[in-house]
Amino acid sequence: MLKKAIVITTLGVIALVVNGLGQGEKQRGSGSGTGPATGTRSYPILQPQMTVEKGSYDAPMGKLGEAPAQAWSATTVGAAVDGKPNPGATKTLVGEIVDFSCYLQVGKHGEKHRACGQKCFTNGQPIGLLTKDGNLYMLMEEEHDPRRDGLTDFRKAATDHVAHIMEVTGTQSSYAGYRALFVTGYLKK
Repeated sequence: MLKKAIVITTLGVIALVVNGLGQGEKQRGSGSGTGPATGTRSYPILQPQMTVEKGSYDAPMGKLGEAPAQAWSATTVGAAVDGKPNPGATKTLVGEIVDFSCYLQVGKHGEKHRACGQKCFTNGQPIGLLTKDGNLYMLMEEEHDPRRDGLTDFRKAATDHVAHIMEVTGTQSSYAGYRALFVTGYLKK
């Protein structure tokens, strides 16, 4: 009987925690609206006093990535379970190239964080794209096997543009609140 009571109590606590986490997400996102280009919630940009000097959301500094002929490359399809990658669609987004880890951890971005972001990228930290609506996308090369084998150089292009607002084209994919844009066009020649 005691074991049954413990199990029921544990399940009740888990249900409360899960419900509380869901309610917290609703509260954080409430009143924020939906981003026009992405169909996702809008969030305030962290540390807005950290400003970008090159490019704007209305006039990006430049472009990264090429529109792929199909959402996923042959190497991604070949690497996928049963040859079926997760859903993805070609998208072009505009945002600031940021160090994903520094932005999530301490809210740093902008020109004052450029040198730190470049060091982080050089040492393998994840690359992010911060859109005007405050959403953060992880950026990475789309071609699965070349990316895995070090045969792409998107990281160098992104490092050159830390703290710049850029137009980035690739295959957008998301799952469970995570957003990514897989960029095409950076195979080493």
